[in-house]
Amino acid sequence: MSFLGFLLLGLIAGAIAKAILPGKQGGGWIATLVLGVLGAMLGGWLGSLLLDRPLTEFWDLGTWALAIGGAILVLLIYGLIVGRGSKSRAD
Repeated sequence: MSFLGFLLLGLIAGAIAKAILPGKQGGGWIATLVLGVLGAMLGGWLGSLLLDRPLTEFWDLGTWALAIGGAILVLLIYGLIVGRGSKSRAD
């Protein structure tokens, strides 16, 4: 897959992951792109490690499932990290 194809995959996978997850996630399209690309990389790595299925073809359903799954994982981890610092205590 080309570099531009991978960026497009990450952007779309990040947007789909944001739509799937409940609640409000911050960030604009650049944050979505970065988190989606990181998620696609994570999904591709886990797919090749656990399922012997790397991200190879742009139009492959398995590629999209791995990229979206990885993007969901990255968004959940990002929410846990960023969510802690944004809550204020009312004592």
